[in-house]
Amino acid sequence: MTPHSLAFYLDVVTSGTVLGAKPADQPDRVTGLLGTDFAENRSGRHHMWRDYGLAEFFWQRESADGPWTGHHFTLQVHRLAYGGKVVNDELRSRYGRFARRLRFGKLQRLLEKRGTVLREIPSGQDPCYRLFWNPGSWTCVTVIGAKEEYRTPDDLQVGDVCGITAPMTPEEVAWRAAR
Repeated sequence: MTPHSLAFYLDVVTSGTVLGAKPADQPDRVTGLLGTDFAENRSGRHHMWRDYGLAEFFWQRESADGPWTGHHFTLQVHRLAYGGKVVNDELRSRYGRFARRLRFGKLQRLLEKRGTVLREIPSGQDPCYRLFWNPGSWTCVTVIGAKEEYRTPDDLQVGDVCGITAPMTPEEVAWRAAR
C-alpha cells in the first residue's frame, strides 16, 4: 500500500497536474481546485504567481489588461523539511499527512511499478542537482545529487526530491541535451 503523500506525488508526476489543475489553467480554475489560501506575488504587470505552500502556479500576460496565461507549476518539496504549514488544506484533506522528505528512489520504484519510467536529462547544475523527466506528462523531478553548502538545504540529503515542475517540453529537454 502506498502512503497518501506518495500517492499525491505519483498522481502529479503521471498526470502533470495538481489536483487536476494544469500548468496552463487560468488563475480562477487553479484557485477553485487548490483553495483560496495562497499568497499572490507579481513581478511587474506581466508576471504573477500564487504560492499555495507546497505548490506554486505561475502566469504571464502580454499586456497589463490582457488575460493571464498559465506558464508552469512547481512543487517546492524541499519546504517540507522545515516543518510548519506547508501543505494547504485541499491537499491535506485529500492526501493526509506529508512526510518531511521524499526519497527519489522510492518514488521512482513506485512509478516504475505503474509503468512510468523517468529519463535522466542534463540539469546544468551538476553535480548538485539531477533532473528526471516523464515524457508522458512533461513533468520534471529535481533530485539532490550532491551536498554543497551554498546550494543544498541543510535538512535534505543526497537522493531527496527537491522539487517537481511541469511542463518541461520535449524542446526544452532537447535544448538541455544539446548544451
